[in-house]
Amino acid sequence: MSTVTVEQLLPGTSGIISSIQGEPAIRRRLMEMGVLPGSEITLMKWAPLGDPAECNIRGYKLSLRRAEAALITVEPKKGK
Repeated sequence: MSTVTVEQLLPGTSGIISSIQGEPAIRRRLMEMGVLPGSEITLMKWAPLGDPAECNIRGYKLSLRRAEAALITVEPKKGK
């Protein structure tokens, strides 16, 4: 299955996090916020000017900057 980044997901689509890229401090910060490999993340919407994104992960809403969303690799879930 091909992987994409959260930045590449369409609003309303989900994926399972496979990896987190970037500097160790950024990876650690994202993981502290619950962005963990194996977790499902759903891109809800982008802000009107394109940054940040509202995501749903582990039962709560999380805002991610576009640069952060580009660091999170996911395996898209197949539609119903």
